Amino acid sequence: MNTYSFFNVTMASSPRELTQNPLKKIWVPCKNGLPDRHISQRRVCMTNCPTLIVTVGLPARGKTYISKKLTRYLNWIGVPTKEFNVGQYRRKCVKTYKSFEFFRPDNEEGLKIRRQCALAALGDVQRYLRDEGGQVAVFDATNTTRERRGTIMSFAQQNGYKVFFVESVCEDPDVIAENIVQVKLSSPDYIHCDTDKAVEDFMKRIKCYENSYEPLDEILDGGLSFIKIMDVGRRYLVNRVQDHIQSRIVYYLMNIHITPRSIYLCRHGESDLNVKGRIGGDSGLSVRGKEFAECLGKFIRDQSINELKVWTSQMKRTIQTAEALSVPYEQWKALNEIDAGVCEEMTYEEIQENYPLEFALRDQDKYRYRYPKGESYEDLVQRLEPVIMELERQENVLVICHQAVMRCLLAYFLDKPAEELPYLKCPLHTVLKLTPVAYGCKIEYISLNVEAVDTHRAKPEVGTFRVSSGMLNLSWCLQASHLW
Repeated sequence: MNTYSFFNVTMASSPRELTQNPLKKIWVPCKNGLPDRHISQRRVCMTNCPTLIVTVGLPARGKTYISKKLTRYLNWIGVPTKEFNVGQYRRKCVKTYKSFEFFRPDNEEGLKIRRQCALAALGDVQRYLRDEGGQVAVFDATNTTRERRGTIMSFAQQNGYKVFFVESVCEDPDVIAENIVQVKLSSPDYIHCDTDKAVEDFMKRIKCYENSYEPLDEILDGGLSFIKIMDVGRRYLVNRVQDHIQSRIVYYLMNIHITPRSIYLCRHGESDLNVKGRIGGDSGLSVRGKEFAECLGKFIRDQSINELKVWTSQMKRTIQTAEALSVPYEQWKALNEIDAGVCEEMTYEEIQENYPLEFALRDQDKYRYRYPKGESYEDLVQRLEPVIMELERQENVLVICHQAVMRCLLAYFLDKPAEELPYLKCPLHTVLKLTPVAYGCKIEYISLNVEAVDTHRAKPEVGTFRVSSGMLNLSWCLQASHLW
């Protein structure tokens, strides 16, 4: 008879350990203390099981672009996700690419190698979702035949994964040509190849797939869960969305676009509370902050940005900064600075003196730590998700915001992990210009040469914590913290 083992993250005996760390609560059927192997062969009916995202489409249709953006977005919102690009497995297996002949459907050796690479990638998918805490895996390959997709479905059913297909269909020759020039010609396959010859070879590679390509069909594939993206987002077909994760994926994919644009991020001008070294609050600009606002207006005018939109928070210091631009702007409550709760308008020295436990806990895990009656960076990311969605829909935007908010936005665009996010440098009186490129984001730091205080606090080394009056009385602090 099967018994069940309960696995969770045990908390350290030290009262300084955060209570906000996510707990893993997974009931696993066991025999003799070990997971029952045959259970993994059953089709899982649980709601919260891993998801396998599978791309579908001919080469140069933006599958890897979509895969990387999806992976970045899901990791940013806190869903552990990893991309598995079968092309990279092929390059490791076949060190030197010769020509499109490798991809011919009658090339038995090529077919064998490509099949082995796909299986190797699926093996890594299994390890990631089973052993490494992953929740979503993105299997990035052409997957153009129903036979290949059937193999993936069988693999997923045996392991208890939900499958969501993402197909990109594009018939616009200009878009395809642009994708080949921007992305494919810089790949390792063509690194020492003449441009014209590389384009010719890649077009022949596409032809190798076209004859056997079986697009997802709403009738023939009606039982599958998928989104079909046509002509870079002009039309969509969505079929059998199964759960919350898949609905978020659909919503995200329906918001992104490839139109060239730039996003400008900057903090408000230096505020009166910045000068005093106090966090939070809703103070106005200092003299230097007002000077920066004027310089920002001149900088934006000199850029001659087409149809620029300006967004601010609802806090006084960002609004005063935007007013100097003499252009229309929108206020977003979601862009307000992180709420420091009982620590609002205090200096770090005052927090350390009055709330020593809170000070120590925040240093231990700044991303998940939540101020008493306030917010954490993790909370802030969830609050900012609608802003990210709208930024993805827009073209040129200037966002005038706050240090913690800017860190969260920057972490999304630069694909930074949660551990790094709270320590990203976002200095006052500096504009960050973000320009999306093929598989990432180009960033430029532009100082407007107006002096300001430095509000950045480096990541501290967590060790024995002392206060000026002696060793910290943690038990007293724990009791006091319960009053909040």
